[in-house]
Formats: sequence, C-alpha cells, structure tokens
Amino acid sequence: MADDSKKIVKTDAEWREMLTPEQFEVCRLKGTERAFTGKYDGCKDPGTYVCQCCGTPLFSSETKYDSGSGWPSFYEAVAPDAVIEEEDNSLFMRRTEVMCARCDSHLGHVFPDGPAPTGLRYCMNSASLDLKPDDD
Repeated sequence: MADDSKKIVKTDAEWREMLTPEQFEVCRLKGTERAFTGKYDGCKDPGTYVCQCCGTPLFSSETKYDSGSGWPSFYEAVAPDAVIEEEDNSLFMRRTEVMCARCDSHLGHVFPDGPAPTGLRYCMNSASLDLKPDDD
C-alpha cells in the first residue's frame, strides 16, 4: 500500500456511527448478507467498487461477472495489495476470507472456481462495497 494509504483503525463505536447495522454486522463482525439480496448482485453499472468503510478501490466492474452464487463476484481485485486474504475455518468449512487491506473490513471470500484469466471467484457482500460510477 502507498504511504498515503496508512492503516485505518477505529473503535467499534466509531464504526457503528458511520455504518448501517447491516454494514457493521458484515464489515466489522464478519457477517454475510443473504444470497440474492445485495444491491450489487445483479448490477451491471460501470465503475469501481470501493470499500464501504474507508473508500479504498477494491474491484472494477470490468472484472465482475454473474457467478450465480447470489453475491457480486469478481475474478480479480484492482491491485494485488488492495485486499488481504486469511484462512477462515469457521462454520465447519475451510475458506479464504477477503478483507480490505487498508481498514481490515470483511468483504467476503475467494474461491478457486472462477473464470479465466485468474480462475478466482471473489464472492463479496454488497454491504461491504460502494460503487463509484465511471466518469464519462
């Protein structure tokens, strides 16, 4: 991450003030929205998906695809250092959690069953993202 992108650390109270209850549950408590309910699942608008908590660019609409999973899916992040991944063994499954590299917001999970060119499926929660439209 660039020097102007220092880690953002806030208290739970500070996060609660700026996020909706659903956003706080997903982003800060590692929750998951129900499949097919997020506002970006079927979205085809061009733009950049940024972190709901800190505004860091995470995914481009150019890498978004319909995985049929019920969550917005992307085959790669906008930059290798935009997200961090950690092993997640909760819910009796082995998965790879994806978080914002700048503020540690929970975004979703990445799976090795996506399309070319990466073969990855970044399965994200709409509550963790904010779409910034492309300027025309």
